[in-house]
Amino acid sequence: MFTQFKYWKPFVGPFDPCPPIRIKSYSTPPQLYMTFQPPGLQQFAPTEALMHGTLWPQLYSPYPDPHKGGHPHG
Repeated sequence: MFTQFKYWKPFVGPFDPCPPIRIKSYSTPPQLYMTFQPPGLQQFAPTEALMHGTLWPQLYSPYPDPHKGGHPHG
């Protein structure tokens, strides 16, 4: 199983002028893990597909990172 969000702890210098960001993250979208689109993939209903931005649940990627409480830079 893969995760769409990767995390790392950057170096925090003792003289950094800004408050440190202790854990940073980036997203890896699901299409990076799917070499080809197999036939017969499950599909969202049309209204759900519009809300998710894709017809296929396997290609849905939430934004922002759900582990950060909904703030893309937090």
